[in-house]
Amino acid sequence: MTDEFTVYLVDDDAGVRKGLSRLLRARGYDVRPYSSPTEFLQQHDPAAPGCAVLDVAMPGLNGLELQQALTAGGSHRPIIFITGKGDIPTSVRAMKAGALDFLTKPVREPDLLEAILRAKTRDAEHRRVNSELDLIRAKMNTLTPREREVLVHVVAGRLNKQIAADLGTVEKTIKVHRSRMMEKLGIRGVADLVRMAEKAHISK
Repeated sequence: MTDEFTVYLVDDDAGVRKGLSRLLRARGYDVRPYSSPTEFLQQHDPAAPGCAVLDVAMPGLNGLELQQALTAGGSHRPIIFITGKGDIPTSVRAMKAGALDFLTKPVREPDLLEAILRAKTRDAEHRRVNSELDLIRAKMNTLTPREREVLVHVVAGRLNKQIAADLGTVEKTIKVHRSRMMEKLGIRGVADLVRMAEKAHISK
């Protein structure tokens, strides 16, 4: 159930790290504890599936600043905050910045496990979407400049005759480009092409 999913636990309290690590490992999770945000950032691999469980109040870089550092570095790792103070304004800031959950110490086991399960679902979905985008971009990169131009015009709803006029060529040539473009992208209909273009943020 928990294969290839790591819980990155960052807390300067050794007792909390030990207790939560034991709890999560007993549930089958791969847990990597860190005593400071700096230590975590030095070893963090954004490509590895997982979530981060972060203490809010830590010396040096606090949990919210660590969240900002991850976001600035392009990481979309799900974040669960834990705090001993139940600071509502901090909770609101964390959630607005994209945190998945905000739990108060002592953390209740059911709450933490539920939050981690939701983090796992979010992480998997984000990676699925990214993988799909990578595949679309790879296909798009096989198009010639002219085929890409035709794609943009087709997505905009232009007819072959109109595209030919816009690009200063004949309709027969546009049909050839359009056919090759659709073949390279592995799609048959305009509706599928429009959906693919939207995912790749391509528009007229």
